[in-house]
Amino acid sequence: MKQKKYQAAGGVVIHRGKILILDRPTRNEIRLPKGHIDPGETAQQTALREIQEESGISGIDIICSLGTQIVEIHNFKPHLIRTEHFYLMKSNQNFHEGKPEEQFVPMWLSPDEAIKKLTFENEKEWVRRAIEMLNQKDG
Repeated sequence: MKQKKYQAAGGVVIHRGKILILDRPTRNEIRLPKGHIDPGETAQQTALREIQEESGISGIDIICSLGTQIVEIHNFKPHLIRTEHFYLMKSNQNFHEGKPEEQFVPMWLSPDEAIKKLTFENEKEWVRRAIEMLNQKDG
């Protein structure tokens, strides 16, 4: 079986207690912002760039890494194996909501609502990790 391996990075962005998710109506999916790591780019740089490109949102800081996980996507040819790097992020004083990519509609939801709405289980896990991390930092 033919495989394609690549790396991606994204984030769980928190602003005023809400989490950024992206509705992608053309694919009938709701997801977290993330994308391919470009050559010469760090995972952190990719996460920040992808969030700004997909959602139009800038003025966020990386708080910490949420870790990495490998996701296998079976419904593509070639079979895709993606290593995802995710970060917990928060808005800063330069927070700005600009124009998102046409394919995405940004939404801010409570953590529980985000977990219910997200299409992919692996992305629900990122939100769970982010909540756990925030609770540890606050506790």
